[in-house]
This record gives sequence, structure tokens and C-alpha cells, in this order.
Amino acid sequence: MGRWKPPRPKSSPYITPEGFQCLEQELKSLWEKRKGVVSALSDAAAEGDRSENAEYIYRKKELRGIDGRIHFLQKRLAVLNVITDKPSDQDRIFFAAWVLLLTEKDTEVLYRIVGSDEFERDKRYISMDSPLAQQLLKKTFDESVKIKTSVNTFIYTVLDIQYGLDFVEE
Repeated sequence: MGRWKPPRPKSSPYITPEGFQCLEQELKSLWEKRKGVVSALSDAAAEGDRSENAEYIYRKKELRGIDGRIHFLQKRLAVLNVITDKPSDQDRIFFAAWVLLLTEKDTEVLYRIVGSDEFERDKRYISMDSPLAQQLLKKTFDESVKIKTSVNTFIYTVLDIQYGLDFVEE
């Protein structure tokens, strides 16, 4: 049996300016970290027998991981579209919107719809490729969405829609 995996579906190429800046900063810090790892690798290689040198083996794996992430970020940053403009219709949910939702248990949850490269930065960020975000796009106030999973069905009602970072501070 082979190790073939189907290709991952293409993620959306959109990103907020803050997310793009974070990815650029990560790339810069990886280049800095790489210098230290290369230096430690050359020191470990100078110690002699590499087949039993744990430090050498560890640094090679670490360098491979850093190089893989650098390669990914360089390719990904080149194709991302930074969305800086707010939509003309701010009563509807689009990319980068902060959305206040009411759950069926009468609890409020706040989410921001962001690109697939930045949703891990904050627990309130959801990828625009996620099922919830896909259902929310283009909805307006007091509209409800239903998300079905294999176990449950969740119903959310839109309470508020805001654009910009100032919504979080309120």
C-alpha cells in the first residue's frame, strides 16, 4: 500500500494586512533562526563521526524543518492578496468582518472571518474556508445559519457586523 495522499484543497488567497505582516515577520525570524542552526550544525559536524552524533542529527532535522517552512512562506506570500478596503455594503458579512453571533443556547460568540493563513493567531478568528464562514458570507443582521456536523446541528443568528479592529475594544 502506498503513501499517496490526495492533494489538499486550495485555500483562499486572501489575507488581512495584519496577517500578512505576521507571516513576513515569521519569515524574517526563520532566516535569523536558520543562521544559528547552521552554525550549531557545522560545530556538530566538526566533532567527527556523524552517524552517531545526536547533535548533528537533531540539527539536520531542525534545519530541514526551517527550510521547509521558509520555502512554503516564500511561495505563499507571493500569491496572497492583501485586502485593505472595507466592503461598500457593511451591513453584510464579507472577508475581515467581525461577526457577533447568538447560539441556540442564547450565548454570544464573536468571530472574525480571515484568510486560511491567519486563523490560528486568535481563537476568535475563523478561516473563510470553514463551513461556518462559508454559511455566514453575504448574510446580514438577524439572519440565521445552520451548520450540520456528523454529530450535531448548530444554529447561529447574526447580531452585529463590524469592520476594523475597533470592534474588539468595545
